[in-house]
Amino acid sequence: MFVDKAVIKIKAGDGGDGAVSFHREKYVAAGGPDGGDGGKGGDIIFVADDSLSTLIDFRYKRKFFAQKGENGGAKNCTGKNAPDLVVKVPRGTVVREAATGRVMADMSSDEPKIIAKGGRGGKGNARFATPTRQIPRFSKPGFCGEEFEVTLELKLLADVGLVGFPNVGKSTLISVVSAAKPKIANYHFTTLTPVLGVVKIDEGKSFVMADIPGLIEGASEGVGLGHEFLRHVDRCRLIVHVVDVSGSEGRDPCEDYEIINRELAAFSEDLANRPQILAANKCDMANEEQLDHFRKFAAEKGIRLFEISAATTQGTAELINAVFTELEKLPPIKEYEVEAPIIVRDDNIGNGQRFEITRGDDAVFYVEAPWLEHIMRTVDMDDYSSLQYFQTVLRNSGIIARLEEMGIEEGDTVNIFGFEFDFVF
Repeated sequence: MFVDKAVIKIKAGDGGDGAVSFHREKYVAAGGPDGGDGGKGGDIIFVADDSLSTLIDFRYKRKFFAQKGENGGAKNCTGKNAPDLVVKVPRGTVVREAATGRVMADMSSDEPKIIAKGGRGGKGNARFATPTRQIPRFSKPGFCGEEFEVTLELKLLADVGLVGFPNVGKSTLISVVSAAKPKIANYHFTTLTPVLGVVKIDEGKSFVMADIPGLIEGASEGVGLGHEFLRHVDRCRLIVHVVDVSGSEGRDPCEDYEIINRELAAFSEDLANRPQILAANKCDMANEEQLDHFRKFAAEKGIRLFEISAATTQGTAELINAVFTELEKLPPIKEYEVEAPIIVRDDNIGNGQRFEITRGDDAVFYVEAPWLEHIMRTVDMDDYSSLQYFQTVLRNSGIIARLEEMGIEEGDTVNIFGFEFDFVF
């Protein structure tokens, strides 16, 4: 089963929490704070794997969560960093953030890509000791790891794409010029998945050709199979447009050429402007009148024409040599540039400063901020220094400013995950 699109959820590991600890040793009074820092959470790293050809594995496993960093310990022991989670994808996979559509990575090279970064470990209470605050009874929690829902889209890495109506001989052509062995039969939609073949010209000279199946009129709008595979033509540097010049299917080859090009343009304007070579297949079955008519059509369009018969290999060597010569003039295979994130995350406040404040019917201000729940677990509300730290977090994150904008008054009640306190200016 050929699967070239999948949606998965990834989450990097949270950082480990800092420890609250005090040195205890016989004959040593007031040893002071010695809580260690937490370890870093694991990253989510994507790598290209040539042994994979589809995204079928991501139909059955859709969640990839890295481990959390180890918490800090006593005696200034730093928690262990969590291992990174490596996700293998087929070469040519484009990773996009599902919510915004931005490109996060193009897995076309061997370079591993960090898609989600693990959270840093929180600081232990030893870090907060000062001459005036010698007994800090609080620590910092680990920062949250990045979390995304991502779309994986496989775009085949091929130099040349064969396009054309079903049953014009694309599969036969790729089978005679490369080692690819696609299914070949005399009926429409024999080829149900894209087929890659390496065409060898000479020692050290070769290129990759892809047979793109199922293109018919309306393919760009979802008709037939073509809409599923148009994305695979997107990277091709050169298009070989195959037509049945004999009209054995009862179609006009000139009209076929126009229809397919309209579908390419509807899918992508850039794709419509890609260099093309026209291959008039089944010329051994065509009469001279049909050939003359199509030669005039190609001349009017200003497109280079090769008359071939894939079944008998007539003219295929000349076509392949011309394709290779043309490829040497063209830029390398297109790679997608990584786009900057739309939401800027603040590492100082864990997983960004996103929060929501609503006022209930009971006049209580309810604060919703997922990252804040993690911080509250390490705050001792009975300790003055710890309480000061909590107030600083609320002010730096903009929560206090937002409450003031909403008209909060002194003595009004604020509720944060069930913890209620009276607001004081």
